Amino acid sequence: MKLVFATHNPGKLQEVREMLAPKYDVIGLHDLNDYEDIIEDATTLEGNAIIKAQTVWERHGLPCFSDDTGLEIDALNGAPGVYSARYAGPAKDPQDNMDKVLHELEGVANRGAQFRTAVALHWNGEYIIFEGIVRGTIATERMGAKGFGYDPIFVPEGHQSSFAQMDATAKNAISHRGRAIRALVDFLIAQD
Repeated sequence: MKLVFATHNPGKLQEVREMLAPKYDVIGLHDLNDYEDIIEDATTLEGNAIIKAQTVWERHGLPCFSDDTGLEIDALNGAPGVYSARYAGPAKDPQDNMDKVLHELEGVANRGAQFRTAVALHWNGEYIIFEGIVRGTIATERMGAKGFGYDPIFVPEGHQSSFAQMDATAKNAISHRGRAIRALVDFLIAQD
């Protein structure tokens, strides 16, 4: 069965393909020659994930799923949250976003945070939501050069290294996105 992952990210696409093969043929937006932007203007991660899945369903009529992720910092009342990608402005610059977070947390003792991913699956006319969360803390400076986004300043619970210091396998084993996708995979595998 063909299943669309509403992403242009080849790394995310490959990871999910491996998890769902051979039962599902997972394709990305580029496989459909779909390069049109999808406006994510919801106020929640779940809302943005549904917008993307709904848009792909309307454009292509294929079963599909999408994800949205946010960094939620305790001392900032859950910010940047749904605005994580554009926290420091519309340029969506990861370095600027990290600079803003580090500046806002200067002198703050409570550095608790979590990454949260919401995955929306369009399935038989409904949207099913899967969630993945990983708790951790915000470091006082960048550590590591791997990963993307806020990875250099996020240290998951039980670890001394930031996500940006971990190899992809170690990160994916505990990450928020990995947990949400595994819940999606478990659901799809059970659909026999």
